Amino acid sequence: MFRQYNSNFWILCFTMLLFMTSFNLIIPELNDFITNLGGEGQKGLIISIFTISAGLSRPFSGKLSDKIGRKKVMIIGLIISFLVSLLYPLSLSVHFFLMLRFLHGFSAGFLPTGATALVTDLLPSDRRGKGMGIWGTFISLGIGVGQATGSIIADQIGINGLFMVSAGVAAIAGILIVRTQETLQQPEKFKASHLKIKFSDVIEPSVLPAAIVMVLTAPSSGLIFVLTPDMSGYLEIDNKGWFFAFYVLSTIFIRLFTSQLSDKIGRRKTLLIGTSVLLLSMILIGTSDSIITYTIAAVIFGVATGISSPTLMAWTADLSPEDRRGVGAGTMFIALEIGIMVGSLATLWLYDSTPETIINAFLFGIGLAISSILFLLWHLRYKKSNT
Repeated sequence: MFRQYNSNFWILCFTMLLFMTSFNLIIPELNDFITNLGGEGQKGLIISIFTISAGLSRPFSGKLSDKIGRKKVMIIGLIISFLVSLLYPLSLSVHFFLMLRFLHGFSAGFLPTGATALVTDLLPSDRRGKGMGIWGTFISLGIGVGQATGSIIADQIGINGLFMVSAGVAAIAGILIVRTQETLQQPEKFKASHLKIKFSDVIEPSVLPAAIVMVLTAPSSGLIFVLTPDMSGYLEIDNKGWFFAFYVLSTIFIRLFTSQLSDKIGRRKTLLIGTSVLLLSMILIGTSDSIITYTIAAVIFGVATGISSPTLMAWTADLSPEDRRGVGAGTMFIALEIGIMVGSLATLWLYDSTPETIINAFLFGIGLAISSILFLLWHLRYKKSNT
């Protein structure tokens, strides 16, 4: 497997692992952090504000990655992540903290967009599903390592120490980015005109089918980011990242067996499997009343993500014109951010920090999962596609 892809691919994989670990380390503790600042009723904004800024930056990062280079866009995102992590300990008010969350979102708007365009350049079309599966495994591993260890680190050295660790991990990712080789042919020097955004720089129409599926499925992640730290507390689980530990183990395991599935049976049929499993996971998470059922639900959610996430990335790469891969990746990530934002904002209305209202939020996720299945069935029936 290692010989099928060059060193640039593997360096990029480890870069994403470290970057995802960096900002996921702090997420399990942020509900308590904002509560201590007096903002218990604003937990849903922790994720939604982050995703809003990430989404706003996508048109710029997508265009810039196609103009000045994938690597430079990644570096911009990394610098933002490093600096904001250092500034979190200075948060003495809810408003200042939420401002930092907004700024932090720009890092997620830049680095993954540049990285996705770069990895798309590297992967041959006949092995794209498998390659995206491997790359996605590193991303999921970063999410899981960060979420599972954040509370442990905070217990040992405090929340401010955790923020410093987050910054340190981002710095190590920066070392790897320096070693990454640029794949954009003849990158341009930066010009102010590169920041002038037209609608064509925001959306790549050809990838809209994949983006629609992302918009309908990503809210489940928004719900989970906001609710699982509290759910762990309700179930008397000390580690707020418990859910993510099992989610990541299962998503990595399933990718070992399904990374080539979409290359064989097609992207849409694979996504139908993934979204059906997602529906089951939403039902189980929303009705979990014990550690056992909660853990099983985490595993099933990991299976759903392990099937769907690399397939959506591969489908986006298939549909993107070669000269607009940055914009195509940006379109997909905008869809991701919209979905996560919708899911996290929904908790502001559907969840009032009590165990009894958990199910209300997940009923919303169930409805959207059903919608994604119906859309894929319609697309398979009425739209011609080689995927």
